[in-house]
Amino acid sequence: MNATLTHPSPKPPGLSSVLARNMQRMQDRRAQVQAEATLAERVSDAITKFAGSMTFVIIHALAYSAWIGINLKVVPGIQPFDSSFVVLAMEASVEAIFLSTFVLISQNRMMAAAAKQSDLDLQINLLAEHELTRLISLVDAMARKMGVEAIPAGELAEIKEDVSPEAVLDGLDEAQARAPAGGNR
Repeated sequence: MNATLTHPSPKPPGLSSVLARNMQRMQDRRAQVQAEATLAERVSDAITKFAGSMTFVIIHALAYSAWIGINLKVVPGIQPFDSSFVVLAMEASVEAIFLSTFVLISQNRMMAAAAKQSDLDLQINLLAEHELTRLISLVDAMARKMGVEAIPAGELAEIKEDVSPEAVLDGLDEAQARAPAGGNR
């Protein structure tokens, strides 16, 4: 008989109905946000997505190589048209200006979405903390009724109180102000 003290975790049968429902709701919400995007935002996102692809890199590598090859007279039969490469430099500069603008537009949208997600996370965390605080109060009442003292009274009183987000933020600000300049937070 081969007895061991451990065994592998059971494989979950699948997603719980609540998790599956929540995932579907988030997917629906993202689709709604995408559908509500303006034409300019959708165009900007498409350009940014394409500019971040290998296809974009390959097209540019081929186009610039051809441009340079032609103007260095490496390609026979085609007359140079930009021997000083001023036009190439101007084209690349203008393209960089537009691409950086499209990237900034897309980043602004992503930052706004991330801020909403952060706010949602905070609200859910505060709700969970509040519910846990109430649960602790209920368990404490049950323990007292049974004559059990599991946690010292001073510690219990502290964990039965809701956390103040403002106090936490103030504490973080104070800690950051005390941290050495340029150091890690």
